[in-house]
Amino acid sequence: MPGILYIVPTPVGNLEDMTYRSVRILQEADLVLAEDTRTSSVLLKHYGITPKSLLSHHKFNEHKTVQAIKDRILLGENVALISDAGTPGISDPGFLLVRTCSQEGIEVQTLPGPTACIPAVVSSGLPCDRFCFEGFLPVKKGRHTLLTFLATEERTMVFYESPYRLLRTLEQFVEYFGGERLCCVSREISKVHEQHHRGTLSEVVDYFRETEPRGEIVITLQGATPRKSSHKGNKYSRADENEEEGDEWK
Repeated sequence: MPGILYIVPTPVGNLEDMTYRSVRILQEADLVLAEDTRTSSVLLKHYGITPKSLLSHHKFNEHKTVQAIKDRILLGENVALISDAGTPGISDPGFLLVRTCSQEGIEVQTLPGPTACIPAVVSSGLPCDRFCFEGFLPVKKGRHTLLTFLATEERTMVFYESPYRLLRTLEQFVEYFGGERLCCVSREISKVHEQHHRGTLSEVVDYFRETEPRGEIVITLQGATPRKSSHKGNKYSRADENEEEGDEWK
């Protein structure tokens, strides 16, 4: 009987965000796959977890190892996949393995748990009843095309970004979306120095020109103004049915 592939989220900051179930699965699994075994060893040691077997599984080797892992699960082993932080598959390795196992009829169980995206969008103060997760933007090829396309996106948008590229990305957002769009830059989510800096794009650009960004970054950006509909009462964002957007932070 085939085993199970468990997708196990790990804390993005505070180690207390680990769930009881996650600890149990990592302790019981026949094999734990880690994006970086050195990083994961800190977490495993903190919770007294001694994996039966621990292997690296990252973007540079996943195409080579995915078939062997699938075969081990088909032979009855339970495998747990973790990334350095957060939920595997969300801007981290995991999709290829999940797809391969799903195509083989292997049971995949994704445990609920930490991710930087959800706390950032909820804390932003922007509508979060519907939002568009874009992850990391292309660094070069396809960046202009994507930003042009997103200029008319009406949902709240969520991006991940490196602190080293944050200012340039925000400056590009002003070019493509306009300086009056509201945004929130969240950093170090769930850590001691967690911060959410809110304002218009122009205001946030000015702030980070004077303040060096550090840590893991999530940008939450206001969507485009909804186009008028011929149907009365048809509003795109349910969160704004009783109030106007745009004045909350002024």
